[in-house]
Amino acid sequence: MEYRRILLDNQAVDVTVDGNSLVTSDGRRVEAATAIHLAPVSPSKILCCHLNHVSRVREFGIELPPAPTWFQKPVSALNTHGGGVVRPANCHYLNFEGEIAIVIGRVARNVAMADASLYIAGYTIANDFGLHDFRDTDAGSMLRVKGADTLCPVGPGVTTDWDFHHKAMRTLVNGQVRQDGSTDEMAWDMHYLVADLARLITLVPGDIILSGTPAYSRPVEPGDVVTVEVEGLGALTNHIVGSSEPVSNEVGAQPTASEEVLSTALGGDWEFRGQRRPNPTDRSALPFPLVHPRYQS
Repeated sequence: MEYRRILLDNQAVDVTVDGNSLVTSDGRRVEAATAIHLAPVSPSKILCCHLNHVSRVREFGIELPPAPTWFQKPVSALNTHGGGVVRPANCHYLNFEGEIAIVIGRVARNVAMADASLYIAGYTIANDFGLHDFRDTDAGSMLRVKGADTLCPVGPGVTTDWDFHHKAMRTLVNGQVRQDGSTDEMAWDMHYLVADLARLITLVPGDIILSGTPAYSRPVEPGDVVTVEVEGLGALTNHIVGSSEPVSNEVGAQPTASEEVLSTALGGDWEFRGQRRPNPTDRSALPFPLVHPRYQS
């Protein structure tokens, strides 16, 4: 079964999918193609696996760590099927990352892999957009890279009886396939990811876990239409919106186009891929905001 949440008569309404229609609990029917979709769940947290797909690991010419590493998107980044993804005026490296999202259905703490499925409500599609212009300063936490408003579209719905094994997934930009992967290339499956996080973090109903993206994440431009398709889960579509407002230069880290930024945003297309690692940006080369630190060495 797939359930969604839509805006109907100015109210958030839960619906189920019946062919091309969405059906409310009181029997009203809405065409899915014309419905205004909301995020299908309201998470308390969005937890994201850094690297999981072997194709992406190979693209970067690196090795997998012995266990997954993680970052977090704030819930304010949550976006919807059909929603606009905003690229600030002074940023240039907004990348798509088509992913599968796990939705937690029961409170989970210290669960074994063998029992993890009991705590999963279902699965949905996500696009883990990132503003790599901030890669120099937020490489570890990814807070501004992955956490800006609108950068976490999920949906259109949650499917409760989906088997994640042997499923195809791909990302299209303006109808052209850019990512083409499968759950078979995941180093750690969905049950592992839930069990790993629940060792130290209590997961509650509605929480979202993003499970990683295949190779060939690339920058997109305002006006582009990005669709993530997952076998058995449907399609999540968003459009890229160019904001007329730049990220403020009064405070905070500023966008750059350093080798660290370019090597991540361009993936295997970076001109030095396979020859050397990106040169770290010297601190003195990072642009200062208008307000400088009160204390400097």
